[in-house]
Amino acid sequence: MSRAADLSPQPSAPAPALRRVLAHGRYETRNTLRNGEQLLVSIVLPLLVLIGIHRLGLLAGSGGIDAVAPGVLALAVMASAFTGQGIATGFERQYGVLAYLATTPLGPTGLILGKAVAVLSVIVVQVLVLGSTAWALGWSPSPAGLLWLGIGLVTGACAFTALGLLLAGTVRAEATLAITNLAWVLMGAAGGAVFPLHHEGPAGVLLLLPSAALGEAARTASAEGSAPLVEILILAGWAVAAVLAARRWFRWR
Repeated sequence: MSRAADLSPQPSAPAPALRRVLAHGRYETRNTLRNGEQLLVSIVLPLLVLIGIHRLGLLAGSGGIDAVAPGVLALAVMASAFTGQGIATGFERQYGVLAYLATTPLGPTGLILGKAVAVLSVIVVQVLVLGSTAWALGWSPSPAGLLWLGIGLVTGACAFTALGLLLAGTVRAEATLAITNLAWVLMGAAGGAVFPLHHEGPAGVLLLLPSAALGEAARTASAEGSAPLVEILILAGWAVAAVLAARRWFRWR
């Protein structure tokens, strides 16, 4: 007499960690690029800033489009890494989605790495759109500095993503929405991201701001073709401090 077939469902092994992270990164990237509000903040507004400053000649005496373009790239990185991820994570936490995803095979580490993949993917789109527009307006970055420009933008993305996640994990989603948008505007307008800050006297302390460090790193690499090591170290310090603070105070619910 033959045995009856075992028709009970068999548990399947989870996909490899790298595949899970990349899959979640693609999911986050699609959500961002399909979100009209995120596209407005991440691409449309920086594009308007780029064209507006160039047309008005606000930095005509400081290098023109060659000074505007790297600062706008810094502004765009802050939009996707800090504002975009902060708001999205804040509401995911409030609705319980964050805690649910952390219990899946993806895990907390995979969740964070997936968000990092999404941020970097969006930054690639931003650089292509804003960079090509700036080039059409006359931007001519130093070829020797393009690698350092990329390193500075990626380091800045790490720092601002960590800061956005720290904020999203410690205050309510509505507060995260208000704080990240306000901080983005202030850092872009007066925090050294788009408009350079003075290096002399007490104002030199403002260069320790992550926005100023990112803006200076982008401008130094683009205009001079040299390595902005001090600014990159400042951004790395902000990233490490934010990660350590998030490990201490971040709440999944």
